[in-house]
Amino acid sequence: MSAPRILDGLDGLPLDDRRSIVSIGKFDGVHRGHRAVIAGMRERAGDRRVVVVTFDRHPAAVLAPERAPAPLLSVAQKTEALVAAGADLVVVLPFTRELASWSPERFVQRVLVDGLRAAEVVVGADFRYGARGAGTVDSLRAAGGRFGFAVCLVDDVCEQNGRRVSSTGIREALDAGRIEEATEALGRRPRIRSLVVPGHQRGRGLGYPTANLAHNAEGYVPAHGVYAAWLHVEGVRYPAAASVGVNPTFGDVLETTVEAHAMDVTLDLYGKVVELEFVRWMREMRAFPSPEALAVQMGLDEREIRAVLEQAASTV
Repeated sequence: MSAPRILDGLDGLPLDDRRSIVSIGKFDGVHRGHRAVIAGMRERAGDRRVVVVTFDRHPAAVLAPERAPAPLLSVAQKTEALVAAGADLVVVLPFTRELASWSPERFVQRVLVDGLRAAEVVVGADFRYGARGAGTVDSLRAAGGRFGFAVCLVDDVCEQNGRRVSSTGIREALDAGRIEEATEALGRRPRIRSLVVPGHQRGRGLGYPTANLAHNAEGYVPAHGVYAAWLHVEGVRYPAAASVGVNPTFGDVLETTVEAHAMDVTLDLYGKVVELEFVRWMREMRAFPSPEALAVQMGLDEREIRAVLEQAASTV
C-alpha cells in the first residue's frame, strides 16, 4: 500500500486508474462518528483507494459568515486525523463561491468520476451537494447508476446516553468546560496546538512559570477556567496545569489567553510549537485579592491536578 497523500484541490487528479471508495463531508473534529465511517470503508475497500473529500472551511464561512461555527480542528489537524483514521487520500477542496455554484452534475463528473474514479460513495442520509444543495441522495444514486458507482448510507454514531455524536454537541461541551463529554464524543481528548510566545512573566514570579500560547492556536479553545492537562513537547508528554481566560487578578489582559505550567520540570519553550491536551476542567477563573493569594491557590490546584492526571495517565 502506498503512503497516504493529502491534496489541496483537484489538481493532480486522477492519480492513476485505481478505483476509489469515497466519503464527502466537513469532517469537523474527525470525531467517533467520522472515524467509524472511515473504518467501515477501510474494512471493505479491498484494492480500492479510501478517499475522504473535505473542505478548507465550513461552507457557512462563505455563504453565511454570521452563522459559521468555529472549527474544532485546523485544516492541518483535520487532515492529519483523517490519515490517522485510515484514509489513503485526503482531498481538501477550497470552499469558494465558485465551487458553491457548481451544479450537482458538475460536482459528480469533476470530483467523483473524472477525479477519483469512484466505485462507491459513502454519505449520510441528509447529504446535499451542488449549488443551493440541489443534489440529494436520490440524485447521487441516479448518477451512480449512470457512471457505475454505488451509494452507501451511514448511520449516526450515538454516545452512551443515546445522543447523536455531532460537531455541534462537541462545541457545546467544550464551551461549558465538559471535557469528559467532549472526549467521549471525539474518542480522544481535545487538543490545541500553538507556538509558545513571551508573556507577562507573572507565573514565573509566583514560582509557576508558564508557557504562553499564541492567540492563533489550532483547534478549539474550551471555556475559561483552570484545567488538568498534558503538555506535549517534541514527542514528550508532561503533566501540566493550564489556564484559559483573561487573568482577572491582574485585570490587564483583554483577550482570552492560554497558559500551561509544566509540573516538575523546567523547560525552555519559547519559539517551539506545543500541543495542550485537556483532561478535566478544575475550577473557574476568578480574581484573587493579591498575587500571593493567587500563588497559594495555584499550589492547591497543582495538588488536585496531579491526582487527576495520575488517574488519567492510563486512559484515552
